[in-house]
Amino acid sequence: MDTKEKTHRAILESIAARAMRESGLLPDFSADTLAELAGIRSPAAAGPAPIRDQRDLLWSSIDNDDSRDLDQLTVAEAMPGGAVRVLVAVADVDALVQSGSAIDGHASHNTTSVYTAARVFPMLPEKLSTDLTSLNPGADRLAIVVGMVVRPEGSLGDSDVYRALVRNRAQLAYNGVAAWLEGRSPVPQAAAGVAGLPENLRLQAQAAGRLKNFRHVNGALILETIEAKPVFEGDRIRDLETEQRNLAKDLIEDFMIAANGTTARYLSSKRFPSIRRVVRVPKRWPRIVEIAREHGFALPADPDPKALEEFLAKSKAADPLRFPDLSLSVIKLLGAGEYVAEAPGGTAPGHFGLAVRDYSHSTAPNRRYTDLVTQRLLKAALAGRAVPYGPDELEALALHCTEEEDVANKVERRVGKSAAALLLESRIGEQFETVVTGASDKGTWVRLLAMPVEGRLVRGFTGVDVGDRVRVQLLSVDVDRGYIDFGKAGATGSAP
Repeated sequence: MDTKEKTHRAILESIAARAMRESGLLPDFSADTLAELAGIRSPAAAGPAPIRDQRDLLWSSIDNDDSRDLDQLTVAEAMPGGAVRVLVAVADVDALVQSGSAIDGHASHNTTSVYTAARVFPMLPEKLSTDLTSLNPGADRLAIVVGMVVRPEGSLGDSDVYRALVRNRAQLAYNGVAAWLEGRSPVPQAAAGVAGLPENLRLQAQAAGRLKNFRHVNGALILETIEAKPVFEGDRIRDLETEQRNLAKDLIEDFMIAANGTTARYLSSKRFPSIRRVVRVPKRWPRIVEIAREHGFALPADPDPKALEEFLAKSKAADPLRFPDLSLSVIKLLGAGEYVAEAPGGTAPGHFGLAVRDYSHSTAPNRRYTDLVTQRLLKAALAGRAVPYGPDELEALALHCTEEEDVANKVERRVGKSAAALLLESRIGEQFETVVTGASDKGTWVRLLAMPVEGRLVRGFTGVDVGDRVRVQLLSVDVDRGYIDFGKAGATGSAP
């Protein structure tokens, strides 16, 4: 591809669509899907089922600055004795996306929205995901509400799951809310205009902090990675922007983790099956032990999340600037998450990184198909209906969603690398400090410390492993294929 004849955005859009097709994903909606979509003209009505009217609560959404598919709203209520009741409302996508429909067929094929550097490939048509099934501000929407009592020490008390009619009072963004919570800016204008909402957000932050502290005491891991987002100037990439964690992102993450656990336990209590999100005990624990030893910390020989959490917490305190590099190494060694079908009374593996056993994905049905499946299970359980999926079907869905999530991640990484290659194509021959992020028979991968760019170490890789620091030289880039090749500084020839 001649990158000089096209804008960066056009190049990346073309690469993204091709990568989708080559990976077996559908970049566009079929004629049948679009015809079915044309017949949906309004949000779902309440219908005869019992629905609580909770439009008067101080619901708000907190998401990325550019998010338009709003899946969740949150609100909190102070309770006697210092407890806080947290409510998470999740968009009732199933009310418009019927199982077996053409729209559902597209969603079940891709299983997730794919977010690439120049274009988003939504799981559901935007007429739904950003409008009719999105919890948009000022709009009345059906939702599944997960209610949880957060005790003063951070454990969860009573919980409830029910259907409700809700209304988003303010669409907020992570960065603006975080800056206010951290005392760096005034309260966001959208929140300031709703009486009582700023106070409610502070109560939510307090409850979220309790949840996080309680999880970490019980072995949940502190992990931070560096995520890069291309910054366009017109249609040309000017830079890669690093997205940082903040209090608002933590707030939503803590609530979603709690809601996903509550959802899994609710289905179990109704003797319903579920799709669990699991991260198994890491097979490469010995390498994690080695990395800890290199940092002056002794981990036990057998996998121990509490001990690993202590190591990570001390490492973050000692070197916060380099902690994301250590986190990335540990994440690679922990292994990928996967979906597993659990029958009633089953014992699916838990989530090693979160130190929890009961965990589903249920809070993003506009973006992930597993969440839509879980929503259908919840609605059937609430209504006293039969389980809508057979055991074999649920197992097949869990495996399919795991596989397609991996495919989608590879597409996103491929386009991200093409974006990075566009930035680096004028810097061939320069040297960079890196950290090794992957080492296997398939190849050795490094990430630059100065910018969030990952590439393959094609020369001088013998003896290096995940977590090692290596000085490299940029040898070549291939924008079309997303290749960025490095050689170990000082290594010559083609031998490793």
